[in-house]
Amino acid sequence: DVTVVYDVQAIKGSIRNLILTSNYEKPFHPEIGSPIKSLLFEPATPLLPVMIERAVHQTIDNFEPRVNLVQVRADMSPDNNAIYVTIEFKIVNTSVLQSVNVILNRTR
Repeated sequence: DVTVVYDVQAIKGSIRNLILTSNYEKPFHPEIGSPIKSLLFEPATPLLPVMIERAVHQTIDNFEPRVNLVQVRADMSPDNNAIYVTIEFKIVNTSVLQSVNVILNRTR
């Protein structure tokens, strides 16, 4: 059986799905998604976290109208071949600060 998720957990799941979905991956909606997976294979320069932060910010602004972004932070971990992304947001018409942590790994 599938459990139904409500409120904050549903929004957090939606944000995580948007970030991890590539463009053209969703049938009949090629515009929905983010270029995050392609950015993971860019050279690990100090500019890479900035590019990832912008891509996350743009994706959430375009496709998740239920939230107001406060901050997006990307931290590189070269030893683990991962990038840790923290997304802080407020749900529309609330003042409670929420956050979502996403770990991006380079996989084939």
